[in-house]
Amino acid sequence: MTTLAEGQLMWTPSDAFRDGSQLAQFMRWLQRERGLAFDDYAGLWQWSVTEIERFWDAVRAYFDVHFDTPAQGVLDRRVMPGARWFEGATLNYVQQVFRHAGSGPARQRAAIRHAGESRALEEVSWDALEAQVASLAHALRQMGVGRGDRVAGYLPNIPATIVAFLAAASLGAVWSGCAPDMGQVAVVDRFRQIEPKVLIAVDGYRYGGKDYDRAPVIADLVAALPSLTDVVIVPHTGNPIAARDGVRVHAWQEVLAHRVPLAIESVPFDHPLWIVYSSGTTGMPKPIVHGHGGIVIEQLKLMAFHNNLGPDDVFHWYSSSGWIMWNAQVAGLLLGTTIALYDGNPAWPDAGVLWRFVDDARVTLFGAGAAFFTNCMKAGVEPARIADVSRLRGLGSTGSPLPVEAYDWIYRHVRSDIWLVPMSGGTDFAGSFVAGCPLLPVYAGEMQCRCLGAKVEAFDDNGQALIDTVGELVCTEPMPSMPLFLWGDADGKRYRDSYFDTYPGVWRHGDWIKITARGGAIIYGRSDATINRHGIRMGTSELYRVVEDLPEVLDSMVVDLEYLGRESYMPLFVVLREGIVLDDALRDTLRKRIRDALSSRHVPNEIVQVPAVPRTLSGKKMEVPIKKLLLGHAPHGIANRDAMANPDSLDWYFDYARRYLAARQTESATT
Repeated sequence: MTTLAEGQLMWTPSDAFRDGSQLAQFMRWLQRERGLAFDDYAGLWQWSVTEIERFWDAVRAYFDVHFDTPAQGVLDRRVMPGARWFEGATLNYVQQVFRHAGSGPARQRAAIRHAGESRALEEVSWDALEAQVASLAHALRQMGVGRGDRVAGYLPNIPATIVAFLAAASLGAVWSGCAPDMGQVAVVDRFRQIEPKVLIAVDGYRYGGKDYDRAPVIADLVAALPSLTDVVIVPHTGNPIAARDGVRVHAWQEVLAHRVPLAIESVPFDHPLWIVYSSGTTGMPKPIVHGHGGIVIEQLKLMAFHNNLGPDDVFHWYSSSGWIMWNAQVAGLLLGTTIALYDGNPAWPDAGVLWRFVDDARVTLFGAGAAFFTNCMKAGVEPARIADVSRLRGLGSTGSPLPVEAYDWIYRHVRSDIWLVPMSGGTDFAGSFVAGCPLLPVYAGEMQCRCLGAKVEAFDDNGQALIDTVGELVCTEPMPSMPLFLWGDADGKRYRDSYFDTYPGVWRHGDWIKITARGGAIIYGRSDATINRHGIRMGTSELYRVVEDLPEVLDSMVVDLEYLGRESYMPLFVVLREGIVLDDALRDTLRKRIRDALSSRHVPNEIVQVPAVPRTLSGKKMEVPIKKLLLGHAPHGIANRDAMANPDSLDWYFDYARRYLAARQTESATT
């Protein structure tokens, strides 16, 4: 067991590392071009969240983001929601990507390196990437796709997915993707809301040494999405796809066959770029719409200043294509960085596979979900013994808090002089609130800083900012990448209720956070009832729809107890029909339904039969109080019995919590 203490100094940047960083270069540019000098990061951050218009305009100018038509101003009003950035400006995300393609021999430089369980390492040059994007964009035009139409992807983390996204975006169409390991119910719940015109899907994929046929799922998707006119199939198994009448089916090689120059549609700054999904505790998944300009500005800032990426880097973040970190991975292209993709199980054939890929692909910044690093630690992996990690200068982590033990393992077994860059943000605004800083030391268990332009605070229940005390993570000033709107949310009510219901005019993110006295941050997990399994967020309502569709189940409740880097533990409580007993066969049925309809990540650790699900007077399941109870909060403080429809139901959970917490305490004492 580690003796490392939270807050222990782990790494200090050398003068050369600090002075050569992208952030230091930006600070020198600010002094030279804007007459602004800052003694340290704290001063720069304070300016960036006080003079937000000047800061975001400086980011645009520093990266020379090209506007085809100029902006009338930077920000109309400092309001949330509803802030309008760079009104009048036109641009395209894809334009910012291919400005780095270069000319002559430079076009053969690698834009993408990629490998998978059944594929050796290969490269896609900037020239080849642009040619494929241009060909697919031409084919999409022939299918009738234009500005504002939705193009959906059911694709893994392979180059074709990036080609499809960039092709759609180049037309001003709106991209939306799901990973092929997601079940039909979860995908339909997402895509049906946005009514895509075209679906680009892989007919199968390989994971953990096994091939999975997706042809039947694609047929179900086509049947469930009446808006579709065309389906493009990326081959894996070669199995035929059944389509309904009126839907044309195209082969991937067919749509790439016509060679044409890339034509990029210039769109307004706030034109929709993509729709990503995040889930609250009730209702369907939230279809979150982000704009071209806001994403370009935010992700340039994040990738360059907080991840220290540039055109000489190779950037790999292990991700599912359905996680927002896939979008962040693609953002490396905005800087001319080579991005490295791995498609497959990160623990197959053994837990060292990604470290060997990092070596083979010559990666300089490697990131993954926190669970990957803790799993490597538990498996006894020693990366420095099985791979050459000398090129790595940074190691990133997100998705859930990285525990102190993982810091210790990384500095012992990866490199003692590596820059460890945990960050935390979200799908909701496609960015980070707290992250790394190449100018600052790394302390165990702590993210280095609040991000530039992100006025992040820890609020108490009364909206007062806290230091060195855990509170609700909020952002009190608007940022360009905050959602434009939620698709189908005509009056904006769902958007407001999702982020601004607790502190009007202030973004509440749904995480517990502590801002340390030195300006760092510690994330303590979700403060709401959202499931956050291995970095993939999903609303509890999605799981309930699957579980409660089973005739034997009358009611159910699930809580995800991921908290401060502990291994995620998610119990599912079920109320069964009279006379039904929860046996192994019924447990197996429930697990299979969840795995098939949602994903293997969302299969609960334990399924428990309960007499009742506690509910409020208005009928809402009391997930958050039960989550707090199982995290160790005092029973008398978790709920007001007078506001409950069935207050006696709490007694069973009080007893369960006592037994659960005692078992965890015994387990901790013996490890």
